[in-house]
Amino acid sequence: MKMTFYGQFVAGEDHNAIKPLIHKNQAFGVGAVLDYSVEEDLTQEEAEKKEMDSCVSEAEKESPGAGHREKKYKAHRQFGDRRGGVISARTYFYADEAKCDNQMETFINCIKASEVFVFFFLINKLQFSEVLVKWRKFFNFLAAQQGKSDMTALEKRLELEQLKVFQESLTQMGVAARDDIENWFTGEKLGLSGTIDLLDWNSLINDTTKMSNLLMVPNLETGQLESLSNKFTAEEESQMKRMLQRVDILAKHALENGVRLMVDAEQTYFQPAISRLTLEMQRKFNREKPVIFNTYQCYLKEAYDNVTLDVELSRREGWYFGAKLVRGAYMYQERARAQEIGYEDPINPDYEATNRMYHKCLEYVLEEIEHNRKANVMVATHNEDTVKFTLEKMNEMGLSPTENKVYFGQLLGMCDQISFPLGQAGFPVYKYVPYGPVNEVIPYLSRRAQENRGFMKGSQRERSLLWNELTRRFLGGQIFYKPAY
Repeated sequence: MKMTFYGQFVAGEDHNAIKPLIHKNQAFGVGAVLDYSVEEDLTQEEAEKKEMDSCVSEAEKESPGAGHREKKYKAHRQFGDRRGGVISARTYFYADEAKCDNQMETFINCIKASEVFVFFFLINKLQFSEVLVKWRKFFNFLAAQQGKSDMTALEKRLELEQLKVFQESLTQMGVAARDDIENWFTGEKLGLSGTIDLLDWNSLINDTTKMSNLLMVPNLETGQLESLSNKFTAEEESQMKRMLQRVDILAKHALENGVRLMVDAEQTYFQPAISRLTLEMQRKFNREKPVIFNTYQCYLKEAYDNVTLDVELSRREGWYFGAKLVRGAYMYQERARAQEIGYEDPINPDYEATNRMYHKCLEYVLEEIEHNRKANVMVATHNEDTVKFTLEKMNEMGLSPTENKVYFGQLLGMCDQISFPLGQAGFPVYKYVPYGPVNEVIPYLSRRAQENRGFMKGSQRERSLLWNELTRRFLGGQIFYKPAY
């Protein structure tokens, strides 16, 4: 395995074994994004059980029909094995707090071994994502009541005078004390504009709000507050706090070691909570430089709204925006789940629409870099057209690669015809570098096999490029290439 498939796509068994490959790539101007790629090799039944155990609260287990849960944010056994239809992303299932603590230690070692980027993931309970999405829907509902439904997410501003009827409801939700809510609505905390936008609205749910208090959410049909489910148990509240503590420890280690952390993206029913927690980390740790990067999946219909809202928040609060842009890894699974359960498909209609969304989001972030030089973006793609688009925009905007504001990223063992020429030309480019024991990275390698089988069926271009390069070196008498970096 080490001489074939493992050697192509995995750097080594531990953080010491990967150093020769990292140093070799660095000689060609190519850096590393480290990722410990060990996954459990579970049967479908085991995966489904773990998913249902971790995603269903104790209150729901005791009273399955209680509460007013949206179908999208409820755990469904037929989609409990989240590996189904996914070949380009890792899948983890929550086991217990001890295993999470062990994973944290692994990530700390990864941070110490890295010189630039480390890749890690967050998994959260479905309820928190549902609260955040319903809160945003409530804002859009109120905007529609004020005749502003056709505006973009950033353009919508609610008239505070018309919102005073909701003061009592917000107090009941436990968002803040009555006096604080009244001050908020009279403009003491928002200024004198007399309006509120989505960013101000989202700030009502902050990190001091008890999780169980957020389980009261508005029913858009009745206009009344309803229980999302019964309260979290003390253990579930404790799990959330321990997760936040682990994230805080990792971010502090990254800051101390001069390493940047990239938070992975997950399925849409997990992602709102993950994005919110990542945002809170950015607010805390991105004050002087970009340390925490969020991942935006551009195959989602809401990708542009998510990017623009987070960039605007970083402007207002004065921290460094950090983003990794990807197309997305869960398309088939997301579509099948939406169709089966009965909610709107969150994915763009076709690949071209996703390409347009990716370029739209990318151009917006590049313009932000052009204007204030505080944003940073990782263009994580194997698409040569997107790389060319980025280089053209950088040239138009006068963004020099030496500023280290725009990075490029590809998987180890794939698309070297993109990575190494960029590195030799002086652009910041990184290989996503998986590592781990041979027998424990088999799930990762099996997905690479599936991904490359489909990739090579559609194109022989990389093979042709390799053959042309070998011919050029042979005829030119330069068999071995000496890097210019």
